[in-house]
Amino acid sequence: MKVLHVITGLAAGGAEQQLRSLLPHLRASCEVAVLTGHGALAEAIERAGVPVHHVGMRGNRDVRAVGRLARLMRGRRYDVVHTHLYRACVYGRLAARLANVPAIVATEHSIGHRHIEGRRLTRPVRALYLASERLGHRTVAVSPSVVERLAAWGVPRRRMVVIPNGLDGAAYRFDAGLRRSARERLGLAEDAFVVGGVGRLEPVKRFDRLVAAMPSLGRATLLLVGSGTCEARLRDQARALGVDRRVVFAGESLDVRALLSAMDVLVAPSAEETFGLAVVEALASGLPVLYDSCPAVDDLPPGSAPGARRVPPHLLAAELSALAASPPARLAPPDAVRFYDVRRQAEQLESLYLRLLGASPTEKER
Repeated sequence: MKVLHVITGLAAGGAEQQLRSLLPHLRASCEVAVLTGHGALAEAIERAGVPVHHVGMRGNRDVRAVGRLARLMRGRRYDVVHTHLYRACVYGRLAARLANVPAIVATEHSIGHRHIEGRRLTRPVRALYLASERLGHRTVAVSPSVVERLAAWGVPRRRMVVIPNGLDGAAYRFDAGLRRSARERLGLAEDAFVVGGVGRLEPVKRFDRLVAAMPSLGRATLLLVGSGTCEARLRDQARALGVDRRVVFAGESLDVRALLSAMDVLVAPSAEETFGLAVVEALASGLPVLYDSCPAVDDLPPGSAPGARRVPPHLLAAELSALAASPPARLAPPDAVRFYDVRRQAEQLESLYLRLLGASPTEKER
């Protein structure tokens, strides 16, 4: 079975990291097509032996990318095309149809109530998404919350299947040596209380709430891992509050394990999440987690993630102050980490591919 994964870009975001983690566990022969940019993740995927095809898309309206993708798909004769992220889903599903690919799958990673991948959900955005969804055979929702949001748009439930994101828990396990080396590299004191945030620095992630909490946290340090359009604004906010020396911007990083090891608590202040992979990664590292929205935790039975707590935004500073005053010991990875094992995710996806390839055209269109 030959599978092409089509993704918008390969910056170190959640969906992109998820694809990189998944590829080694798929038994199918996989390749990747990236619409825009290159990035460290593309290089890491190539080093692992997975071919990466660069489509060279020059913006949202570069329709020639559809032709380039379709030629790639026809020439390489893929059995399955699996798209990830909004632009890749729109262009990739159309190209796969033009290339007569037998099975077309899309994973919906980033749909919120008002935004999709930080893009406002206007009528044209929604209409284009729904039109392209009909070109595929199945849409993979990373949580039941995604199913409900897409169903409210009008996507038929029979065309959706829930396959949660996965991770290799051992790859995020706490390491005291990595903690020391990461703190030294970042200029963090060994005894500093480090509040962490991991994700795209975009408005929907609401990392400004973390910066706003810093004046009440004494000597604590905020470590933000990621990049995005809000970085300059967050730096200005830290400077205006007089805490800029206690806010560290680590940028994009492939070494998430070391950075999680350097933290004492992870905070996920976003009000709109489709899954919450950073929360599960932090739990695998033994960190306590404070979050506002996390289907990965909320969709599980109570007690599956005892280290994670929902905290309303107005209580965030007080909760962090209490943790800073009495830093908790590292926790054992909870049941949630084992439930979201990447091997299980890979098995479920490959079963879906095989079902679609064995189904009649009529069955796939239902």
